[in-house]
Parts: sequence; C-alpha cells; structure tokens
Amino acid sequence: MIALLMPFALGMMQAAPQRPAAPPAQAPVPVQMGYAIEPDTVTVGDPFRVTVRIRAPLGAAVEFPAGPDSGAAVEALDPRQERQGPDSTQLDVTGNWRLAAWDTGDLPLRMRDIVVRLDGRERRIPLSALTVHVKSVLPADTTKRIPKPQRALFEFGRPWWYWLLAALAAIGLIGLFWWWWRRRRKRRQGEVEDPFADAETAFERVERLALVEAGERSRYVALMVDVLRTYLSRILAEAHPSLTTGELLIAVRENRSVPVNRLALMLADADLVKFARRATTAERARELGAEARGIVAAVHAAELRAAEEAKRAADQVPAERAA
Repeated sequence: MIALLMPFALGMMQAAPQRPAAPPAQAPVPVQMGYAIEPDTVTVGDPFRVTVRIRAPLGAAVEFPAGPDSGAAVEALDPRQERQGPDSTQLDVTGNWRLAAWDTGDLPLRMRDIVVRLDGRERRIPLSALTVHVKSVLPADTTKRIPKPQRALFEFGRPWWYWLLAALAAIGLIGLFWWWWRRRRKRRQGEVEDPFADAETAFERVERLALVEAGERSRYVALMVDVLRTYLSRILAEAHPSLTTGELLIAVRENRSVPVNRLALMLADADLVKFARRATTAERARELGAEARGIVAAVHAAELRAAEEAKRAADQVPAERAA
C-alpha cells in the first residue's frame, strides 16, 4: 500500500503556501487530499482498489472522475462509489474505484482530475501521477509475454435461432434413427411389405395436398403417375423407374397382370401434361389421377388372382398323386 500523505486516515496534502494577499474571488479553494491503492502490486486481471479522500470547506462540491479513460490498460470493474465522512465541520468525501490491469509494469491509471467548486471558484486536483505495479507471472527469462487483447465493447451470446436450428437437427436425427430402427425390426420379424397398401397411402397423401384446387394440375398428374410407376417397379422387376414410357410399355407388354392398353393411353396423356406442358382442365387432371389409381387396383387384383390360381394348382398336384 502506498504510504499515506497526511496524518488522517488516508493521508492529507496541504494546500499551496499562502501568497501575497489577493482579492477573495481569486483565492484558491483550500483542499486536502489523500489516496491509497490496495494492493499496490497485482498481477494481470487481479482487481485492486483506488481510494481518494477529499476535505474541503462546507458548501463545496466535489466531482470525482467516473474511472480510467476508455482504451487504457487499466479499466474499471464496477461503478465509482462515494461516501461522506462523519465530520460535520467541513466537507469530507471519499471516492472508491475497483479496477483491473491488463498489462505488466508500472501502469498509470489515466484518470481525469478531481474538480472542487466553492462560491464560483474551481480547483482541479490531478490524479495523473497515480500508478499501479503489475507483475508478470512468467519466468524471468521468458520473452513470450503477450498482453491480452482489449475486450469488445459489446459481447452478445448466440442468437435464439441458433438453438432452434440445433433442436430441429436433433429432432431430425431422432426421427431418422426411429425410422431405421422400425424398418430393421420389421425385417427381423419377417414382416412382408405391402406395395399396394403403400401405393394407396401415397395416393391419399397426394389427394390431401389439394393441388387441383390450387391450380397445380400438372403437378398433381405428375405425382399420381410417379406413385403408379413406383408401385409397378416394386411388384415387377422389369418395370424399373428409370425406363421411359415406351421402354416401360415394352417391358410389361407380356405380363398378363398389367392392362397395357389402359396404361399406354394414360401415360401418353400424362407425358403431354408433364413434358409438353399441355394445358389440362381440373376435370381431366382428376380423370388421369383416378385412372392411375384404377390401374394400380387392377394390377393388384390380377396379382391376387394369379397367386390364388398358383396355390390351387399346387394343391391339386398332391391330390392327383394320391389318387
């Protein structure tokens, strides 16, 4: 702690010696000042306190600086605190600052003057001589001391939408894991997927979009045809989704379960809507969608009949052998 300058608690500094008599208006304000820095030696970032005590005649006003100048190596950690002394015969006020230093060496506090005013007179008490010693915690032989950079004036946390995106990503990962786990469980349990049921679900999903009512008739037709072709590719190995319309018709023309004529007419009209951008009415779009569903139902019914006939034929073979 820096030695106190005067006999009372924080020390005093007497006013300048009296000069030859001058008019009362020019006489300086009699002021006594003392200060203390606790502790007077710190390390980088450690807080320390600066206390300045002012005594002046009653009626005087004392203005303390808010703290060190901005951008200096020493900065204030808390707002300045002031308190009045118990002496009722004169003004006794103490200013207290809690500071921290961000460099090493003997650093000036860079604080503005204390201003004392009384009866129109003003007196300034400089604080530029106040310094604090900041010692380094590095070894004496090191040259790698790098001062901490100045902190930003405003520091903001992550925006609210950052956490929203993180939550959505987490939900997506959980949903993807659940779908994979459910699919794997089905395979383990030997569950057989039903392409017809999946196609009906997809058709209903497209219908719920109300694309025809919204004027998206071409998109409605394209989605309904995609469901149809996906169904055919799942039950018929030769009906690959990458085939063109002509290639698809050639691939399935020998299959008795597929109504090739109906499929050819429906796909021809749908291709004109999808690729040639032919205008179509809402009624015609609904007819093409209904035809796509009808072809799926017809193929499904034919597949069921073929399966039943194959089962009956298989049951008849043991009976004939037994006879």
